[in-house]
Amino acid sequence: MSNTTSTHLHELIHSLTKPEKRYFKVFSSRHVIGDENNYERLFDAISAQEEYDETEILELFQDEAFIHRFSITKNRLYNIILRCLDSYHSNNSAEAQIKRQIHSVEILFKKGLYLQSKRVLRSAKRQALKHHKITSQMEISRWEKKLMEHGQYQEMGKKELKSILQDDLLATSRIDAFNKLWNVKSKIFSNLYLHGKARSKKELVKYKKILDELAVKQENEELLVENAYLLNHLYSAYYFGVSDEKSSYPYLLKNLELIESNPEHFKEDRTLVLPTLSNAIYVGNKLGFEKEAFENLEKLRRLPKIMGATSDPDLTIKVFALSNSLELALLTEHGDFKKAIALVSTIEDGLIKYDRQLSSVHKASFYFNIGVLFFKAGHPNEALKWVNQLLNHIETDKIQDLYCMGQVLNLIIHMDLGNRSLMPYAMRSTKRFLETRERVYKFESVMLKFINSMLRAETTATELKLIRNLVAELTELKKDPFERTIYEYFDFLEWAIRKEKELSTERGDR
Repeated sequence: MSNTTSTHLHELIHSLTKPEKRYFKVFSSRHVIGDENNYERLFDAISAQEEYDETEILELFQDEAFIHRFSITKNRLYNIILRCLDSYHSNNSAEAQIKRQIHSVEILFKKGLYLQSKRVLRSAKRQALKHHKITSQMEISRWEKKLMEHGQYQEMGKKELKSILQDDLLATSRIDAFNKLWNVKSKIFSNLYLHGKARSKKELVKYKKILDELAVKQENEELLVENAYLLNHLYSAYYFGVSDEKSSYPYLLKNLELIESNPEHFKEDRTLVLPTLSNAIYVGNKLGFEKEAFENLEKLRRLPKIMGATSDPDLTIKVFALSNSLELALLTEHGDFKKAIALVSTIEDGLIKYDRQLSSVHKASFYFNIGVLFFKAGHPNEALKWVNQLLNHIETDKIQDLYCMGQVLNLIIHMDLGNRSLMPYAMRSTKRFLETRERVYKFESVMLKFINSMLRAETTATELKLIRNLVAELTELKKDPFERTIYEYFDFLEWAIRKEKELSTERGDR
């Protein structure tokens, strides 16, 4: 048995909204017999703890009998809360309502009330067809068959049998299409999150190989809304991964149109709206559609209110991460450092508040982009603090490209600060990482060679010569489609040109 105290119950209780907590009190008083006071008291005690402390709970209830079977009591309370939430949210989605109806069909069938069972099943089928709930349709079809078998097929002819088969085959083909689309989409995004955009012909081939697995060739009009969304989503991601933003953007716009024309569907699965809006903001801005990018950013911020989901914690966290990350990048890119720095305090509060819920990718993106902001705004010490957050607290295998850019940015910040004594260690760390990553490109080699030479330079004239050579090399790299991707993280060429001007001024050159 594990000696680690589980915090699952504490996390679940603290995830509840105020209305959900009120509902729990009513629900537990109606549905728990005998120990209702104990469950409510334990609920209140755990709810009052900011951090879970089981020793404190055991001491608080040391005279209670349920303490002697505390793990069982916690498990029962956990399940009571889940039952309570199921009841509270039972009418919040069409899928939940359909599942309840199917369960009612089963209950009526087992009681021998076959006509009533059939009536409820017809209602469930209408809802499943209306809301395109394919998996529910398959379950409904199973109960149709059971009812027909029970009635000894008296109400069925060849036409009905053929219709059932056609409906089943259509539903299974749509589920099969969804599974294939989801699998290809997820492989593309997994590769994007881990490795970033393609930076070699080999990696281009890898992206193309993933896309070639796609067997679904239908036009969007022939697909279900969910499958049409996935098809657009994966193509937008593929073209983004191969640095073809012009081809990616139309697919993002198609999905925005799909969302606007099917509001009820996406209200049910609102998290699908988030990647569409956020990707449209990022790619649109890169293509020069600044106005549209900021308009979509406002839509993203208002999303919980628009969808009537202001109390949805998962949506709130995702909107926080995406909207603030994107706004920070937009403001920094357009040189509005004052507004961007003002935004950092909001981000810091969110990083603390949502620490457990935020992914490594989101945290790393915040750390790196805040570091870039402060460095570009002329606050290198503050920039170093945030870059170190990335390098010291994020697993490298989660965000390899971003981590690599963080290593290089760390080196040039130290260089600007004149921290030469710290740079040899930082250089060794960067080289070790690049060797383990097995993904060293021209940019990384050029930068490491330059920094290594700068460490040995003894005169300003030598430094100026080295920086001018770097400017020339980075200018050429920016023309390389596989290398220019790194400038999306940070404009290292812009930094090199600024450094050249500083050294020229120092020498009195014109």
